[in-house]
Amino acid sequence: MTMEMKDSGSVVLTAYHPHSPARIPGMEQSFVQDIPPGHSPTSRKSLPRCRRINRMLSNDSAPPPAFSRSNSQVSMDSTSMEDFWCEVESIKESSEDGSEETTLLEFKPADEGELEAEWLQDVGLSTLISGAEEEDGQALLSTLTRTQAAAVQKRYNTYTQTLRKKNKHAVRDVRDIFGTNDSSPTFETVPVSPVPSNGIQLPGQKPVWKSVSSNSCLDCGLDKGSPSITEELSYEVSFSESITVLPKTQEWPKNQRFKKEDSALPKFIVRKSRFGLTEVGDLSPEDMKKIRYLSLIELTAFYDAVGVELKRNRAERVRGRENGLFGVPLAILLENDQKKVPGIKVPLIFQKLLLKLEETGLETEGILRVPGSASRVKNLHQELEAKFYEDTFDWEQVRNNDAAGLLKMFIRELPSPLFTVEYLPAFIMLVEKISKIKLQLQALHLLIMLLPEANRDTAKAFLQFLKKVVANEGKNKMNLWNVSMIVAPNLFIYKGKRANQQEMQAAATTAHIVRLLIRYQDILWTVPSFLISQVRKMNEAAMSNSKKQLMFDKGVRKLLRRKTMERERPERPEGAVTFPPYLQSDIPEGVIRVYAPLHSKVSMAIQLNSQTKAKDILARFHCENSRSSSQNVRGQIQSLHEIGGNIGQHCLDPDAYMLDVYRANPQAEWVIKPKTS
Repeated sequence: MTMEMKDSGSVVLTAYHPHSPARIPGMEQSFVQDIPPGHSPTSRKSLPRCRRINRMLSNDSAPPPAFSRSNSQVSMDSTSMEDFWCEVESIKESSEDGSEETTLLEFKPADEGELEAEWLQDVGLSTLISGAEEEDGQALLSTLTRTQAAAVQKRYNTYTQTLRKKNKHAVRDVRDIFGTNDSSPTFETVPVSPVPSNGIQLPGQKPVWKSVSSNSCLDCGLDKGSPSITEELSYEVSFSESITVLPKTQEWPKNQRFKKEDSALPKFIVRKSRFGLTEVGDLSPEDMKKIRYLSLIELTAFYDAVGVELKRNRAERVRGRENGLFGVPLAILLENDQKKVPGIKVPLIFQKLLLKLEETGLETEGILRVPGSASRVKNLHQELEAKFYEDTFDWEQVRNNDAAGLLKMFIRELPSPLFTVEYLPAFIMLVEKISKIKLQLQALHLLIMLLPEANRDTAKAFLQFLKKVVANEGKNKMNLWNVSMIVAPNLFIYKGKRANQQEMQAAATTAHIVRLLIRYQDILWTVPSFLISQVRKMNEAAMSNSKKQLMFDKGVRKLLRRKTMERERPERPEGAVTFPPYLQSDIPEGVIRVYAPLHSKVSMAIQLNSQTKAKDILARFHCENSRSSSQNVRGQIQSLHEIGGNIGQHCLDPDAYMLDVYRANPQAEWVIKPKTS
């Protein structure tokens, strides 16, 4: 099967179907009439209608070429879109029989300038709208790259021009914010200048890369032995900074195609710098909030650089259920679950459904594709709502295909889609308007960073499960493309969505997005190091502004005069550990004091050299405390954390070179404790 990309964003699909019984693809009534009463959806009579649908989508009146299947092929050929449309029909049947609630999301049209105002608020720059001199906004502006600043400037220009037209009130001139003479700068190419990852620019220091070995890079691609192209991804430089801006007259090639075979996907590697890699859960919530601000600015700058408009939906907030399991907003469901199990990040019911399928369903042929009994799924749904939290539900009675149906129902019934209403258009455009998979992956990476924490953690758990399904393809007959086609309509067709023909033609687009999410999930849930570097600079700027403000406070100045002989100490961040004065003595350059409050030996001074890694420090503490530590501590996975200074809290990669991290944040404290995620 091929997908052709056109300037209008339309997608031409050509599907080949085996001559075997098939379900009728589901369509909206505006395109295909309802199934006549008594007509079996598995009847062979449905095949001509199925072909008519695919001809309509492909704009091709000619009959499809003959297709033959070898005995070695899986149950559903990877070039067919039949799985997608059968899943759409199954979803439609579920909503029609009343087994799923039908609360709709209503979309509110935006007034001129409102989108730009919302964008400025969402990136943490509401100060530009209010005119207040807020420290956080100033700190954020001071860390932006040239392309990021241009993206902010463009939105602010549009916002101010709209206000002037409406004669609302005086607004700050963009030149006062960015210090430029031209409010609409243009640029052709952007030079690429590497900076150290996870740190700040050090004078005369160049990024140092480790030699290639089995543990020195994050490897996301095909299984070993599969033919593919290997490409290296860099987290050192802003994605938008490394793009050559396309001339306005240049258009994307009209006949862009992507292949459905797994071997067509490139193999990407991300080499670990001397700072290691940072996963989403390794940073504090406060720093992840700043990552989200920066990610939206960077994504906007990225789309600007490739000449694509970043579109966002504006949905009215719909109040979902406040208790129960299905149809409850993720944030509320997690809040309720955390009262029972503190610290969990994925809803309990979702975890249990995944566990059930992982224990008994991974080898079931056609898992996810073959639907369970609609009546059984409906009854199980009702029984779960009544018995799950009482721990009286009998999971032994649940068949694997019914469990898969409940899993997909949970995702569909979320009041807001797992990938959020706001950014679903951006997901679609990254494939329809961007041709290179590497650029698609970079845009997808930033979109994942933008997700709310509950959505991101739940999506990660779901994708990890799907990866296991694909790994068992030999027994369940579900390859990567099969799984992607089944999952796509559950993620991208949501309540309130009225499919038009262009959206229906994007079936292969959404399946390709899911394929990228499954294949490259390890990369996508790693925080780009250039964003961490910007967070460090943002925190430093905020601390600097705070110190300046304190100097003008009379009460603080009197306090400082009384303590002129005391050593100035930075404010201790939340999560820092307080230790006795004899442990807080001055430490020479290149020596860090590491604290391990859960061990018998709670403190140790360690001399760093150019080869000292975080895992070396952990090993030393383990050796010193192996005999005296409690059994509980021995059973926990301990990690070295960087706390305070220019970062909130950062769980370090075991392969991080400590001297480099220390130089990037000399004011930090170093604590060994269990990893929170």
